[in-house]
Amino acid sequence: MAHPHLIFLGAPGSGKGTQAKKIVSELGYNHISTGDLLRGEVAKGTELGKRVEKIMKEGALVDDQLVLELLKANCDLDNSSYIFDGFPRNGDQAKMLDDEVLGSRKSLAISFEMDTEKIVERIINRRTAKGSGEIYNLITRPPKVEGKCDVSGEDLIHREDDKEDVVRNRLQIFENTIEPMLKYYDEKGILVKVNADKDPAELFEDLKGLIAR
Repeated sequence: MAHPHLIFLGAPGSGKGTQAKKIVSELGYNHISTGDLLRGEVAKGTELGKRVEKIMKEGALVDDQLVLELLKANCDLDNSSYIFDGFPRNGDQAKMLDDEVLGSRKSLAISFEMDTEKIVERIINRRTAKGSGEIYNLITRPPKVEGKCDVSGEDLIHREDDKEDVVRNRLQIFENTIEPMLKYYDEKGILVKVNADKDPAELFEDLKGLIAR
């Protein structure tokens, strides 16, 4: 039996990316990031890619309809299982995703619930190594040598969008748009909420149970 398609809902820093990686590697899902899809389509040089490139060069936002076209062009929804992360971003997009892409296929919306102050603490303590791709947290996963990557020895970076004022702004935008989505999926009867503050291994076991249900 095919796994349900998953729609991940949660604030930046709530651990969606970490769990998506594990689900992809252990359960054979495909992780759909709209940003990656857009860049991939541009690189392929398709008609759609050329339209996307023009919009991106002008610094404009890619509209919902174009994102839906991208999803339809790149997802084999009947033969693979997908995690949608970063789209939908509001109630209208959630409805469009159902109407135009998922149709009557089985899906599950998972909301990663976590206290805002804990998310702020988690993100502002994040440090990244550009070369190795390693991600550290000064509180929960500090590097062995302060400011240096364990793997490559390179300097760790504190990204601009991981600084407190930026983080709080992103979380405010998220708070303003999440309620209509939660309501929409709850009324459809496919919404589940998980405690994202758990140990990641425990949370993964919870998610596996939900997917198998």
